[in-house]
Amino acid sequence: MLDKFQHHLYVTFPEVKGKKLLLACSGGVDSMVLAHMLLQCKLHFALAHCNYKLRGDDSDLDQDLVVSWGQSQGIQVFERTFDLKDTSGSIQLKARDLRYGWFHELMRKEGFDYILTAHHADDSLETFFINLSRGTGLDGLTGIPERNGQIIRPLLPFSKEEIVSYARDNEVPWREDATNHELKYKRNKIRHAVIPALHEIHPALSQNFQKTQLFLFQSGQLLRSYAEGLKEKLFQIKGEDTYISIADLNELDPVDAHLYLLFRDYGFTQWEDLKDLLGGQSGKEISSKTHRIIKDRECIILSEKRSIEDGVVTLDEGISEIKEPFHLSIENAEKIGSQSDRQVFVDKEKLNYPLKLRKWKIGDYFYPLGMSGRKKLSKFFKDEKLNTLEKEKQWLLCSGDQIVWVLGKRMDDRFKVTEKTKTILKITWVI
Repeated sequence: MLDKFQHHLYVTFPEVKGKKLLLACSGGVDSMVLAHMLLQCKLHFALAHCNYKLRGDDSDLDQDLVVSWGQSQGIQVFERTFDLKDTSGSIQLKARDLRYGWFHELMRKEGFDYILTAHHADDSLETFFINLSRGTGLDGLTGIPERNGQIIRPLLPFSKEEIVSYARDNEVPWREDATNHELKYKRNKIRHAVIPALHEIHPALSQNFQKTQLFLFQSGQLLRSYAEGLKEKLFQIKGEDTYISIADLNELDPVDAHLYLLFRDYGFTQWEDLKDLLGGQSGKEISSKTHRIIKDRECIILSEKRSIEDGVVTLDEGISEIKEPFHLSIENAEKIGSQSDRQVFVDKEKLNYPLKLRKWKIGDYFYPLGMSGRKKLSKFFKDEKLNTLEKEKQWLLCSGDQIVWVLGKRMDDRFKVTEKTKTILKITWVI
């Protein structure tokens, strides 16, 4: 098995040579065997062990084994204790979040290049059946990926039987977690009841599954390639946001599958919500953890979630320039020049300092230049056909509570230069 492992490691993960590796080591047979083989391959690695204090003395004995074995082999061991006894919700998910959070912290502080875990072929098969029972797409049927960013899983081609056999042949110490046999856990039921029964029906189940997994993975690659081609055709990037025509999306057949394929990488996996959005009212939106999609008139707008800046920037009298949150230039002028969306001329005596830059809010109104009456900004934005994102990004230059300029759109008539103006101020939004 060692020769097979070494060949697989260097062919599949050639980048590990000469790198600093961090192995997640529980003290179980899988991670202890991986540690032993990495040692035989003369790779530079350290061990990271988490003690969750969930199994009393057994948890401490697991930790003792990892530490003592690491010390005996001259391998650095990092230890971390987490208290999960009073954790609400899924203990397994909480433990996973804590574990990987710590691993990545160690990477940053200690300069590790990759994290290695000891997931093997049986783990991948169990994951396949768990996802299948829950209902899943193609990605959920491809098992555990060999790599996920800086996380590498070099034992995936090997079965539990091979791993245990290696441990016994090479006198690798390990500890058995008794909870792995408790059938109250879904994974254990699949491991001890479902898979053995399938092995009786098809003795070559493991080998056949690996073939199937490869076919599914390759099919997934084809779909990803197809999706990227569609995105190049349909996605129109405008600044920080992406616009997609609803008519073009509705022409895709089947729409449901295409919506999932196009937007899953942004955290949107419920195609029903996406489909409802296409026929929804303008302004309706849905969100994932990282992105939001907003329905506009004839398109949807995909954007990364950003904190809405609601801070106020003050401009004292005499200031000539600011660079944040954007470049604004303020200077005296002899006469009115070319006025535009990016440049306005105002009567300085009508201003009350300090001026303020802020985002718009419900209830704001102003007197658009050239008009005698006032207009609510919400109505002005509607007339300008601004979508939700554009309204959220809109900045205002204000004198007290009065709007001087809706930046990039229209200045207020109350601050215009007249025959009585003594000092003209030129304000330029510099691109």
